[in-house]
Amino acid sequence: MIKYNLEQNVRKIAVLRANALGDFIFALPALQALREAYPAAEIVLLARDWHKAFLEGRPGPVDRVIPIPHGGLGDETDVAEKPDMQVFFEALQAESFDIAVQLHGGGANSNPFIRRLKARLSIGSRAPDAPPLDRNILYVYYQLETIRHLEIVALAGAKNPDLEPHITVTKNDLDEAYKVLPDTNRPLVALHPGASDSRRHWPTEKFAEVGQALLAEGAEVVITGTKPENYLAEAIKQKLPEAQNLCGQLSLNGLTGLLSRCGLVISNDSGPLHLAGAVGTPTVGIYWCGNMINSSPLTRTRFQPAISWRLNCPVCGLDCTKNRCDHAESFVADVTVEEVLSYAHNLL
Repeated sequence: MIKYNLEQNVRKIAVLRANALGDFIFALPALQALREAYPAAEIVLLARDWHKAFLEGRPGPVDRVIPIPHGGLGDETDVAEKPDMQVFFEALQAESFDIAVQLHGGGANSNPFIRRLKARLSIGSRAPDAPPLDRNILYVYYQLETIRHLEIVALAGAKNPDLEPHITVTKNDLDEAYKVLPDTNRPLVALHPGASDSRRHWPTEKFAEVGQALLAEGAEVVITGTKPENYLAEAIKQKLPEAQNLCGQLSLNGLTGLLSRCGLVISNDSGPLHLAGAVGTPTVGIYWCGNMINSSPLTRTRFQPAISWRLNCPVCGLDCTKNRCDHAESFVADVTVEEVLSYAHNLL
């Protein structure tokens, strides 16, 4: 988990969350985290008229609500052309906010809004097409909203509960990993094409295509797996001869050491994917949507899931959310190379 030091001399914090009741409820843990991190600061919610009426006089982390005029979260050009919005932003700038927090989506409209506050520090989520703030987390739509908001306020040092599992890497782990794979001067990327259920296998040719792109960008690519999974690794290596096949060469301890050295692990939903996350390595996990519910990481700062939404068996058409057939064909084959590479680049 990335941690930031608490900002100094914080007197006033603006938080943008201007939508419906449920949206406000989802943001409450993040607002409380800000309150605990900055007990002397005034927390000002930039929201709707109903927030002001509902929260006025009510104990909680919000000290004051400033309603946003109707239409005030339009795109930057539209906002700039409205005289009342010019006056509104001048008033907000006069507040001299120390921190401005965007809890309002991917940032296409909300990040320009936050930037116009001219706070000392701006933080929030950012979709690839949105303008940046001072500190950002990648906006991934399919994530628990409450967790997303906690990740955002952690960018300003507000307490972020330790939501993810952690494994300590030992000297013995690293010693074994270095014996099998000496250090290189290039970023290390591991591809893990195995999983206990073949329906969770992403096609090896797609792994190879991703590996080829990362090799061309200067990465050192290795393939991991157990001895029974060597056929998958060899299928990748046939199309990616520059990669090193380490299948069956590492104990679990050695694999732990290797994964901790990686700049990125790209894997099917499998034990090594979760082990990589637990030792602190960024991961791109390829998930069937049902497994996303049960086993995906909660946060997105270091973990990016590429999700297949296939519900029906590609052979017999059975809805496998209700029953299971006997076919073993992949349910994640429709995840694209472009999506996985996009997430890989975000994390690298």
